[in-house]
Amino acid sequence: MASMERKQPILSPFVPRRNAVRKTSAEIVSEARQSLRVQSTQRPFTPRDGHRQLFGKSSAGVDHDNRPPSTFSLHAQNFEFPDSRPGSGTRLSPLDHKPHLPVPCDDEDPFKAFPKPPADPLEAKKRQPRTRARLLRAGSLTTLSPVEGHKDVKERVNPGPGQKQASLKRLPSSDHTEARGGPHKPGPRRAASESRIKQPGVGSSVRPTECRAGQTTELGNGDETKSKEEDAESLVWNNTIAPLLRQLESMAAGSSEGSVDRLCDVCDRLHGTLAEADMLGRRCKRRSGILRTLFRLIDLHSARLNLHISTLCLALCVSGNNLLNICKLIFQISRSESNDILFQNNSIIDSFLGVLSKEDVSSSGEALLYCVGTLKFLSGNSAILRLLLDKNCVGVAQKLIQRLCTARETNFITSGHILVQLTAALRNLADHPDARPLFVSFSILSELFVVLRLHHKDPDICTNISRIYSKLSSYSECRLALAQTPDCYQLLLELLSKHHQKQDLVVRLLFTLGNLTAKSDEARLQLFQVEGCMDTLLQLYATYQHRNRPPPRQKDTPPLSRPQAAPASVQEEEDVLVKLVRVLANMCIHPAVGPALATNTSCIQQLMETLELKTVLESEELMVNVAATINNLSFYQEESSALRRSQLTIAKLMLKLVLSSSMDAMLEATRVYGNVSQSKDVRDFIMQNKVHQFVVTLLDSKSTEMCFAACGVLTNLTLDPPNRLSLAVEGADAKLVDCLRDFGAGDWQLAGQVCQALWNMSGGGSETLLNTQERESLVEILTTYLDEEEALRWIENEDIKDYHRACWELEFLPAAQKLLKSLQPLDWTA
Repeated sequence: MASMERKQPILSPFVPRRNAVRKTSAEIVSEARQSLRVQSTQRPFTPRDGHRQLFGKSSAGVDHDNRPPSTFSLHAQNFEFPDSRPGSGTRLSPLDHKPHLPVPCDDEDPFKAFPKPPADPLEAKKRQPRTRARLLRAGSLTTLSPVEGHKDVKERVNPGPGQKQASLKRLPSSDHTEARGGPHKPGPRRAASESRIKQPGVGSSVRPTECRAGQTTELGNGDETKSKEEDAESLVWNNTIAPLLRQLESMAAGSSEGSVDRLCDVCDRLHGTLAEADMLGRRCKRRSGILRTLFRLIDLHSARLNLHISTLCLALCVSGNNLLNICKLIFQISRSESNDILFQNNSIIDSFLGVLSKEDVSSSGEALLYCVGTLKFLSGNSAILRLLLDKNCVGVAQKLIQRLCTARETNFITSGHILVQLTAALRNLADHPDARPLFVSFSILSELFVVLRLHHKDPDICTNISRIYSKLSSYSECRLALAQTPDCYQLLLELLSKHHQKQDLVVRLLFTLGNLTAKSDEARLQLFQVEGCMDTLLQLYATYQHRNRPPPRQKDTPPLSRPQAAPASVQEEEDVLVKLVRVLANMCIHPAVGPALATNTSCIQQLMETLELKTVLESEELMVNVAATINNLSFYQEESSALRRSQLTIAKLMLKLVLSSSMDAMLEATRVYGNVSQSKDVRDFIMQNKVHQFVVTLLDSKSTEMCFAACGVLTNLTLDPPNRLSLAVEGADAKLVDCLRDFGAGDWQLAGQVCQALWNMSGGGSETLLNTQERESLVEILTTYLDEEEALRWIENEDIKDYHRACWELEFLPAAQKLLKSLQPLDWTA
């Protein structure tokens, strides 16, 4: 019911209500009597950006020349082939000779233990180094023979310049030949068998230890295990992976629409094979050959195929420039909305969320930027947004924010670019109802305050975060998270002051403050107590009140019957005033804040100036909010109140709202008259300007709110005896009886106000009120309503019944008994 909505106590969502002790009737009515009301308004509209790009064209405060581009060309040649070497055009055949090399060596330097070679020029010439890479033919790894693919090309025993020549000792062997007497002569010996040991950083050079029958190698059984693993990998490579790579290359040569489908299928099979063989990541020794083949497929320019390629490349843990190019490739595909369906049917989302989870801004900042840019685009799709939430995107974003906020100062600009994209993605995620509890549980709202403190000069980051706050602050759990953030109000006010010219940021910050102060007395006081709070708000008020003010209309020019559409800039600036006035209206509900605002001359002057400059026809919401704020402030009638000194001026300004066609404007103006008509000067103004006639007609309204406001004005007007006759002539007494009959049983506050107005009209019983029939009808109504059991019989809900019983006892009962006594002075004692 409207009356319940109007007068029920406002409970703070920040503090759980304690029901241990039931409130008394006096406490309930004391709260219900509050005539101060919270103002509501619509959330600022955020138009959808139809162009998918990293930074909007209107981005302010950013060096456009140094920002990463949204458009670029990407080809296979942009990728780096890992471990690639220029080929010589000559293929090497496998070596049958297996040299048996001696022991021992230093683990840190494999060649340290060998003596220096003889200084023989001919020998040195023979040992002139040749680069092994020159002997390999350029091309796919799949063109190598299995032996070459498995063992690669053995390094030469002969050293290069600056290396020590390996001196080979004569060692005991299976043929029992051994050197006798004197030093051993250097020379190679063949061994019947050998164990190859690969040394870190020495390619495939080997230093086996000769083993007697039944003996193990230096490394024991580990050598045998490693050999088995290599054999298993070679088997998978030769039997499955290499054929798949050759198939990809042959199919790419005759690419067509049908072959793209088959290429995607082969990529999936390759991915599955590598996963089953535990060869993803960097575990596959031949990953360079796989990547080389995949990179060449990019030039086919198929978005679907490129997503399959990107997924596999990320699974193979590409890094550096290749990681950047893969992220650019994914970003490039996501720029077209028509490709969104491809991301729904592919595991690529998991892949780039993995990149966001593990990569660091100092080494992969640009890759992170394009990856988060992709996230921003995809989060604008409602179907993909649901997938992102299911894949813990909010949790990933939280960790990324923490890493970006703790990055080195040298990475500050890159971190800022990434945060522009990330906050825009979070803005999209905030639209989904299921995201709200995630934002709270992952402390996203407080993390964003850390971002604001670090990047308060970046208007794009601040605007994106303000959009998140304006969306989520409409919900109690999010308001609680915001209110619990240290220095929340101070930071928001600082941003308002710093970016006061940026309308889209200012309007959202004000909307957030309005939401925070709408339901919490604590928030109202904390905001007011921030140093410079009122100065900041009133400076904003003055700035936006005088921006783009239209030229005054000439006196001989008739007003327009219909408002012309105002320029977009004017409407946007007026929206700032709507949100700002709402903050003032909510703040002054607090009993410590309200009197302070009522004595603030600048505040009262700004409000009255708005009433003078604007019209209800063109600025209805603003005018209604200003009237509501003045009504809240007029509740405080201290001697020092600036509003009290301006009551007559305000009464004149309210005529503009009373005579409008807006019911909301009429209601707020009537409420203001209900407060300011306590002044004799205002009551005289109302009667002289026939405003009382309008007030009487409001009693015919079907709205209990409107009737209640009208009764308040009539109660004050009837304090002056001359006014009673004028009101009776207008039929006010009969209309009040009708109002009591129609609405009294459902709204005891309204019933009590009607009884008080009727009692005032009768002069406390000294004047004749109503005709005989109307008096009898009124007595019958009062008698019925004074029966508590009958009056509350229709209410079943116990909580609501407590409220109505309290209002009945303290609001209706005293006024009704007093009125009934004035109507039946002789029978009352009996």
